[in-house]
Amino acid sequence: MTESATGMILRTRLLTETSLIVHWLTPGLGRLATVAKGARRHKSPFQGKLDLFYQADFAFARSRRSELHTLREVNLKETRAAIRQDIRRLQQAAYATALVEEATETETPLPEIFELLRGFLDFLCQSEPAAQWILAFELKILAETGLQPDWSETRLLPGTIKTAAALAGSDWAAGQRFKLTAAQTGELGQFLQGFLIFHLGRLPRGRAAALC
Repeated sequence: MTESATGMILRTRLLTETSLIVHWLTPGLGRLATVAKGARRHKSPFQGKLDLFYQADFAFARSRRSELHTLREVNLKETRAAIRQDIRRLQQAAYATALVEEATETETPLPEIFELLRGFLDFLCQSEPAAQWILAFELKILAETGLQPDWSETRLLPGTIKTAAALAGSDWAAGQRFKLTAAQTGELGQFLQGFLIFHLGRLPRGRAAALC
């Protein structure tokens, strides 16, 4: 039976010389993995449609034996080319998608996380990358997963707490009104590093580069 979904590509990896495993984030089906058979062949119908941060409508045949399903069709909607044209945007997008994978379970509906990542990637395409956007993304994903910090229990300075709370509660466009100082960025970054490790067990690679 074929199912349909809208999704963003979190990562891809080789399965064989001609096939790829494609990891998706979808609002209704959560994170799922598909095999794109023959995707690397010259005349593949998937050619040019499967890359990081792409958004597409896709169809797949669900496997009864594993969590690796068969990709049938892809209708590409958005490529987010600006991310691949700037190394800092690429580093921030890569870290955000890795954090989503670390903080969520497979095949669990994640509409809020989908919208969070979609909004962040679209914002990155239009704005200059900055460390505070990564910190804001971390704060927002903690809120969406029910792990938001109790600021009264932290030792952060009041100004840092005020700006962090504003970033966590604002959409991406409105968040541009709030600016962390260099000292606040360092203070909040160090706090969130320990907080995320405590709750998730580890941090995905690339955080240091994303914060530069």
